[in-house]
Amino acid sequence: MTRLKSRFLVDLLLRRTEAAGGFATILAKGDDISGIILVQCSDRGESGPLLERRFGLDGHYIWEEVGPADPKDGESRANYQDRRRKVDPDLWIVELDIADAPRLVAEWAALT
Repeated sequence: MTRLKSRFLVDLLLRRTEAAGGFATILAKGDDISGIILVQCSDRGESGPLLERRFGLDGHYIWEEVGPADPKDGESRANYQDRRRKVDPDLWIVELDIADAPRLVAEWAALT
């Protein structure tokens, strides 16, 4: 099975978000080929979940909600992202500001 490069997937996610009327930006650039992708979801500036694309045991990618239990705790959220970035410098961190960002990520994931 051909695996799409992380940079391609991030670019696709940014374009889909902007086409749907939202805002998307790269907060931290990871490895272009195989970096893990962490999506910081929000809606009109209101913090939502952190979603991480990980390689599952079955050989397919999965999306999991990660980070602090309270997504509105900005300090804990920032600390989590800093810790993840230190452990994995190839990590992409992407911010989406759009209504129902997790649904958009799920639709995008279905394409990949």
